[in-house]
Amino acid sequence: MRTFASIVVVTFLLSAVAVPAHAQVSHVAPQSILDTAVQDHVAADAADRETVQRLLERPEVQAVAGDIGLDLRRAQSAVSTLDAQQLSTIAAQASQVEQALAGGQSSITISTTLIIIGLLVLILIVVIA
Repeated sequence: MRTFASIVVVTFLLSAVAVPAHAQVSHVAPQSILDTAVQDHVAADAADRETVQRLLERPEVQAVAGDIGLDLRRAQSAVSTLDAQQLSTIAAQASQVEQALAGGQSSITISTTLIIIGLLVLILIVVIA
């Protein structure tokens, strides 16, 4: 009986050591692919931040912000604090506004003005939260 108990204990200890050793197998994806994915994510975030900053620097946006009493400096500084999801949403809206303004419109339409106001309010809400 003592031999049987010794065999069970040794078997248990060996299996307990084998599991962590097996868990140290390398990742399925090589490190270079993981590095590339991280760099792509960082580059996308930087491009989104640039899109939003570029829109906030437009004279039309500055005029709308001034008309409704929003501080653009605060909004511009808040862009760097946005997380990826918020930044993606705001950058998509900023792209729509840029396309509308770059499309040859000589004046801002009501829908573009509302998008600008919504964008500025969203940025300020994120800063406050």
